[in-house]
Amino acid sequence: MENTKNKIICGVCYYPEHWPKEMWRKDLLRMKENGIELIRVGEFSWSITEPEEGIFDYRFWDEFLDLTDEMEMPVIFGTPSATPPAWLSHKYPEILNCNRQGQVYSHGGRRHYNYNSKVYRKFVKRITEKYVQHYGARKSVVGWQIDNELNCEIDEFYSLADEEAFRVFLQNRYGSLEKLNLAWGTVFWNQTYSDWEQVHIPANVPPNTENPHQKLDYCRFVSESACSFAKMQSDIIRKYKKPGDYITTNGWFEKLNSHQLTRESLDFFSYDCYPNFAFELCEDPLNNQTLNDRKWSKYLSEIRAISSNFAVMEQQSGENGWTTSMETIMPRPGQIRLWTLQSIAHGADRIVYFRWRTCTFGTEMYWHGILDYSGRENRRLAEVRETVKLVKKLNEMSGAKYQARFAVLMDYDNLFDTKADRWHMLMEKESYKGIFTAAQLLHIPMDYLYLEPDVTVNDLLKYPLLFYPHALILDERKAGLLQDYVRLGGTLILGARCGQKDIDGHCVTEMLPGFMRDFSGADVVDFTLAQPNYPENYIQWGDARVPAAVFHDILEPLPGAKVEGVYTGDYYKGKAGFISRNVGKGRIYYFGAAFSTAAAEMILQKLGYATPYAEVLELPRCCELAIRKKGKMNYYFVLNYSDLSQEILVHCSMLDMNTGEEVCGIRKLKAYECFVGCCEKEI
Repeated sequence: MENTKNKIICGVCYYPEHWPKEMWRKDLLRMKENGIELIRVGEFSWSITEPEEGIFDYRFWDEFLDLTDEMEMPVIFGTPSATPPAWLSHKYPEILNCNRQGQVYSHGGRRHYNYNSKVYRKFVKRITEKYVQHYGARKSVVGWQIDNELNCEIDEFYSLADEEAFRVFLQNRYGSLEKLNLAWGTVFWNQTYSDWEQVHIPANVPPNTENPHQKLDYCRFVSESACSFAKMQSDIIRKYKKPGDYITTNGWFEKLNSHQLTRESLDFFSYDCYPNFAFELCEDPLNNQTLNDRKWSKYLSEIRAISSNFAVMEQQSGENGWTTSMETIMPRPGQIRLWTLQSIAHGADRIVYFRWRTCTFGTEMYWHGILDYSGRENRRLAEVRETVKLVKKLNEMSGAKYQARFAVLMDYDNLFDTKADRWHMLMEKESYKGIFTAAQLLHIPMDYLYLEPDVTVNDLLKYPLLFYPHALILDERKAGLLQDYVRLGGTLILGARCGQKDIDGHCVTEMLPGFMRDFSGADVVDFTLAQPNYPENYIQWGDARVPAAVFHDILEPLPGAKVEGVYTGDYYKGKAGFISRNVGKGRIYYFGAAFSTAAAEMILQKLGYATPYAEVLELPRCCELAIRKKGKMNYYFVLNYSDLSQEILVHCSMLDMNTGEEVCGIRKLKAYECFVGCCEKEI
């Protein structure tokens, strides 16, 4: 029923269990009248189908799906494992998660279960099987969502089942206590284990005394637990679903290898996109991010690294907030359209707004959807209606690929290590924010690329320039991959502390940057955290003063390397902070600090990457440029995040996909307006 081959689909999240049955037909008809072509349902409805243990009642969803079949409204059906029913929580308390202190979470919220309870898995298997067997044959059911927002709210698990599963995970990983003790460095602080029963999840230890290697493995364990839980459901769905129906899950949260999750269990990944969090009222206004809602393009870019074409399963349509937290303002006129096109610009081919009607009760009764409590016509519905009309004009770009000029490398070992190592986290946070912000302000479309086991040098060579900001954990295989990339013509930029750790998070005894030392030509002879109370230090690079943020690796060049820049202050004034070396057809740079926005801007400018599409479009810094390509056609998105009108200059004739007119010259954009143009011109 759903066809996205040549279509970008707009849908809504709908909760028929929240509304009288006599409203259903009217709501579905009204959705269709406003261009809605897809609904997501069912992800919190376990008790409706299984009101008591082993008693199944299919009438509610049968009655609703009779309507969707009749009205030809495609449905994504959610498995209900995010919220176990009260009878299950009460009768089998071992399914519940615990906090660090071992206190069991009570029924009454959500995501209070644990992934590793064998009892919970048994019941989840059964309800998933019942759902797919009974409802999967429906012609209107076109896809399945597993659970809801894995690792949201809670990404730490301390139940007895998790303790037992953690030990099994470690036994499979290390095979013996001797190897575990070595990997965790347990001789430090007399932590050595002599029996597996002594090994626990890092929980209620004295503040700030956690073993970082234990915590690194714990992050890996949580990810593995979530992936296994999802795969259990995916295997059942694949067994019973109709051919062509897809499987996804929504959300993107910490301590989760989303690549493994997608590879093992999904047809594509889905994201829940709420840019309005940028305007949360409880945020410190003096600490506001430069990009505000534009920062969600960073998150969408990271989702694109998981699935090149993905879905947004919850797209912001109203102010978001719980009764307990998250106070935000209502989206301003034009922002729903802006955020919709932001998602599409970055690769989304399905947009599902959250939600059709705002719920009148419960924790999320202030998480507003398209319609208010009364259901009256309002400006948000009018804006969604007009946005959907515009999106239908973009159907031809379904499946089009985002066009990036460079990429930032990431990997899960280093990502998880930032949860165990505050020093690492400070550098990563500064650099990933800084590089992305610089790319946005210089209008350079960029990608993220995770160094997963299946990534090859040809994958890297798609990008002439790669940043790998702080690869503290760097093994020989990844180092070899990076070296091959440079030899074959790539430009690689490394940041401070590269190669400092092994796969267990131990600091290596080799001189830094470890496996990359001889290859980069950089020898780290000294180092220090940047002292915040001192005058800001810079790296002088020719006529440019590049800010040196967070950490300073003090360098000496090895034979064949070139000093690009030196520190301007402190006791290491005049010492090298930026070194390069030509290798084969390419070049490698070692930058001895974190990449602030200003530093990343200067580096991108001096290397000739700034404003690569200037001969096609000129636009102010408050606007984003994104490009998707399909066949010979390039689709240019210009997104105005400002509350003021802006002017862009279109240098080559292109088709305005909204108006159908040829555009060349000055094009004015109203506040929050977007321009989407297409032409075949190559850059």
